[in-house]
Amino acid sequence: MKGILTVSAAVAIGLAAAPASAGLGGAPAFSDAQRTPSTRLMAAASAVAVPWTVTTTTLENDTVIHQYLDASGTVFAVSWSGPRIGSLDTLLGNYFPAWQKGLSAAQAARGGGYGPVAVRQADLVVETGGHMGALTGRAWLPKALPQGFSVDQIK
Repeated sequence: MKGILTVSAAVAIGLAAAPASAGLGGAPAFSDAQRTPSTRLMAAASAVAVPWTVTTTTLENDTVIHQYLDASGTVFAVSWSGPRIGSLDTLLGNYFPAWQKGLSAAQAARGGGYGPVAVRQADLVVETGGHMGALTGRAWLPKALPQGFSVDQIK
């Protein structure tokens, strides 16, 4: 569609963000200094009292990124919403190549084009959607989810 930046095109363009120290499956991709001061750490607990933490970062372009950390501080899920997608190579860390491969396969399966994409693999799930100016997505490591944590909690 003319004049519309699709989700997949936005993924290809990405967003210049701070260099990653890790990302999904590692340490948080954003430092304390980069996190929104009023929401640096929001403690949460699952139904079976397994602790996990959400960190919130608001980028300069108003994109909000949530990183979900297990008790050891490892990121097991991320989500984003805003006018642009956060740099997925930063957010997905070592899982970025798997995302790229899954994205290519999903686009080929539907005969090309762009739009919402869901990549579901045994070790990685990534869902993207939205439209120009309002992009959303989330990614998680199914095998790393804390016991009692539901993917419905990834907002």
